[in-house]
Amino acid sequence: MIRAAFLGTPDAAVPVLSALGAIAEVTIVITRPDKPRGRSGDPQPPPVKVEAARQGWPVAQPERSADLAALVRGADVAVVAAYGRIVPGEALATPAAGFVNVHFSLLPRWRGASPVVRAILAGDPETGVTLMRLDEGLDTGPTFDRMTTPIGGDETTGDLTTRLADLGARLLVSRLDAIVAGTLRSVPQDPAGATAAGKVTVDEAHLDARRHHTEPVLRAVRAFNPTPGAWAVVEGERLKVWEARPASGEVAPGTAERRDGAVLLGTADGVVALVTVQPAGRPAMPATAWMNGRRGAPAVFD
Repeated sequence: MIRAAFLGTPDAAVPVLSALGAIAEVTIVITRPDKPRGRSGDPQPPPVKVEAARQGWPVAQPERSADLAALVRGADVAVVAAYGRIVPGEALATPAAGFVNVHFSLLPRWRGASPVVRAILAGDPETGVTLMRLDEGLDTGPTFDRMTTPIGGDETTGDLTTRLADLGARLLVSRLDAIVAGTLRSVPQDPAGATAAGKVTVDEAHLDARRHHTEPVLRAVRAFNPTPGAWAVVEGERLKVWEARPASGEVAPGTAERRDGAVLLGTADGVVALVTVQPAGRPAMPATAWMNGRRGAPAVFD
């Protein structure tokens, strides 16, 4: 049986880890250190650590990337899914079959930290999962195989990431034996088609409905769900928008009004219907309930 090390951190990496455990002996699970979360600020383990503990696999949470080479020694291959750190050359050269990365895009499109967000923001009609050999670049290594899937018109980043994690797990199961045996050859990426999927910032999730057109506003709401959440400032307080839909009508750009049982937000070229919002310090709620709390007064988005 293949001896495999695994490197990953968030929920999206768990299906890949579980799939690996079904076809290989997991020698070690490497994940990021625990982080403070919630109001208490208590350190919480990443989802991959929780799954490894449930399965009884050994876990390491190195602070330094320089420690990775020693941790993967003895493994035939190392599998990576959303680990969140660059792996140094010494570690890459340690397993005989190298490092195999499950990347959530159709490389070379969307290399980097946030490929799912970027695909939705750009309006890509499809995306997928690529199985690649990790090198010292940022998702620049040669690829083994891919699976393609359409992006649903209502899919959020959270929804799509869940689907891609399952696709990645299936692809890994079908190809890992051949990769380790050396019978599945990798193909260099075409750098001419490369795009960068930079890390998401809170500032770019700001909805400027006065200047942005309808389609980019709808994409932003989907792309920034579940994190950090598309947001605007209404009368000095932040309002997150978790769900919106296409709509028709006429409302001043940057203004939300109650119309015929819906809450319509004017954009630079039309309107969208706000479905679910979250005022500061309160839980998410239907946009109609939020507007009722304002006694129907129009809301100006800054």
